[in-house]
Amino acid sequence: MILTVTPNPSLDRTYEVPSLDRGEVVRATGERVDPGGKGVNVSRAVTAAGQRTVAVLPLGGAPGALVADLLDAQGIEVAPVPITGPTRSNIALAEADGVLTKINAPGPELTPAERELLLETVRRQSPGADWIACCGSLPRGLAPSWYADLVARAHTAGVRIALDTSGPALLRALRERPDVVKPNAEELAEAVGRPLATVGDAVKAAEELRELGARSVLASLGADGQLLVDDAGTWFGTARVDAVRSNVGAGDSSLAGFLVAGGTGPGALASAVAHGAAAVQLPGSVMPTPHDLDPAAVTVTAEVPVNRVLKEPAS
Repeated sequence: MILTVTPNPSLDRTYEVPSLDRGEVVRATGERVDPGGKGVNVSRAVTAAGQRTVAVLPLGGAPGALVADLLDAQGIEVAPVPITGPTRSNIALAEADGVLTKINAPGPELTPAERELLLETVRRQSPGADWIACCGSLPRGLAPSWYADLVARAHTAGVRIALDTSGPALLRALRERPDVVKPNAEELAEAVGRPLATVGDAVKAAEELRELGARSVLASLGADGQLLVDDAGTWFGTARVDAVRSNVGAGDSSLAGFLVAGGTGPGALASAVAHGAAAVQLPGSVMPTPHDLDPAAVTVTAEVPVNRVLKEPAS
């Protein structure tokens, strides 16, 4: 079982549009409403893969009730933490050429009592979990050290923990040695304080995160592929993608694929790459099922192309 923790979930509306013209009336060609938040997406992807998951998330107001209903309809077990503020609503505009524009609301502010209830709910749900995946930004009311506290508590309970966040929250949590961290290229560059122009730059940055405490680093490099750096070595994975439709939740799908495949080694990296590649070819934030995966399109190698220039350099 994979337990996910999403401190700042959302109700996500995705509109598919031919193009985005500022100041004009833009008519959508498609619309989806999904439960959102990085940890929520991991739970959705784990469920789509046929595995069990429990999603811990603070929920409030009508948007929170709808998030719970949507997750229940997808067969996802929810461990809600009732809060007084309404769950945030986000909007994504997906253009026909694959460009995505997102508008993310700040979300509610958690009270001290709600903060403690969130931690307590994670503690109650942890027994029997193979992994805890803590994902996304922290809402107002949670200090940057909150994830570090959660990592320490998970390790005390004997549960492996994967962390997908950024900024001060990531750097603070590294001190508690999370089992996996999953930055994208921009988050990796931010963490080490310098731009990344090549795959080799990304490898060096991942190694620095390990020096700061991460036991392994699964780094998403967008269209360039993914890196896995751990005690056993460094691997680079890529996949053929015929057409990008939406990259909403693709990184979360990759993390789910990594965890359901055991969360370690090149086999898990191959699963992460296959899930991410399948996700970007689906509409909105639809998560891939095993039928959508194309393992034959995936290549994983220990011969990392360190001199390859990134198609999307991170600064």
